[in-house]
Amino acid sequence: MILIIALVSIFAVVAQYVLMLNNNTFGIPETTVRFFSYFTILSNSLVAFYFSRLFIKSVFNPLPPKNNFGILTAITVYITIVGLVYQVLLRQIWSPTGLQKVVDELLHSVIPALVIVYWFINRTGHRLKFSDLIPWLAFPLFYLIFVSIRGNFSGFYPYPFLDIKTIGFNQVLINSLSMTGLFVIVSAIFIWISKKFKTLT
Repeated sequence: MILIIALVSIFAVVAQYVLMLNNNTFGIPETTVRFFSYFTILSNSLVAFYFSRLFIKSVFNPLPPKNNFGILTAITVYITIVGLVYQVLLRQIWSPTGLQKVVDELLHSVIPALVIVYWFINRTGHRLKFSDLIPWLAFPLFYLIFVSIRGNFSGFYPYPFLDIKTIGFNQVLINSLSMTGLFVIVSAIFIWISKKFKTLT
């Protein structure tokens, strides 16, 4: 399963990058920056790196690969948020076709589901504390700051609910606080599951 997740996530991220390059009107440097301005891409890239590293380690070690369960849970939270936000807020605002539709479903539906299943299978024998979720918020917070600052100068915001110039600072602030709350809730749910069902297989 590790190899499947690694390969699928690598394919999806690379394919999305190629699709953006093929349709870009801003040049390769700007398109690349915009590509990595999407939380979806960053989260799926983390998945690709994490599971690729886990697979490589397993090749050189006959024992079952060990993972840092805190890091795995943080990545699982991020990719779960990707799936939830897309299904609830973003799916209805565009209708991709062809390869773009395939890649879109991989990034927002298939990969989140695979990672969640992997996390659930490997949750036993690990201890998480509710305080663990605090450092997990650093990544989305840094992302929000980066997108806001760059958007102020470039005019590009990757998501409509973060577009200060269109919906205003106050609404973006409300949206950001709501997203922070969602991160906390999802993180707490995963921690609760790990504590509640830690002895089940």
